[in-house]
Amino acid sequence: MNQSSFHPDDFFKKACSFEASLIPVAAVLGWIANINPFADLNFSESAIACGVIGTIPLFLMFLLLEQIQAEPVIKIKNMLFQTLGPSLHRYHWTDLFILAAIAGLSEELLFRGVIQPWMESSWGVPAALIGSNIIFGLVHAVTPLYAVLAALVGIYLSLSLDYGGDRNLLIPIIIHGLYDFLAFVALMRAYRASLLTGSGQ
Repeated sequence: MNQSSFHPDDFFKKACSFEASLIPVAAVLGWIANINPFADLNFSESAIACGVIGTIPLFLMFLLLEQIQAEPVIKIKNMLFQTLGPSLHRYHWTDLFILAAIAGLSEELLFRGVIQPWMESSWGVPAALIGSNIIFGLVHAVTPLYAVLAALVGIYLSLSLDYGGDRNLLIPIIIHGLYDFLAFVALMRAYRASLLTGSGQ
């Protein structure tokens, strides 16, 4: 893949619109399942702290994967670099923060706010933990390995719901959004560096 699959000029608007569209999807599914996606969203200092601290292991995993030279991992890195790099490097970090925040909120409302509790009500907690995150992995399946990694990240996010003892959707929202932001910034910086050295697309 030599060129971005995205149109860099309108990437931000389209990406934000797509991610934001998942919120009404979550609302509709919640209405069908009689589940309020916002029911477990509670603002507290402890939840914010858990979210920030909970981001660290995921970002360390991201940095570790950057050092791995196995072919499936290289394929993922090249795909992300070539598809997202040309778009992300055009934007300020505040734009990337907004996009990451929308993604964290919308995807967590859908998967941890509706799909997981919906499955829990029918199949129990363990089956819902696995089933909801198989779906999470499949919708991120740009490569087979990426789907597996996304499913594992999804399980981590699902487990974070109950970090403080009481279920709080704010924790995985913060982890998801902050991780995406840090990953976006890392990709943006790497692509800008490649342009300076003449190795970018």
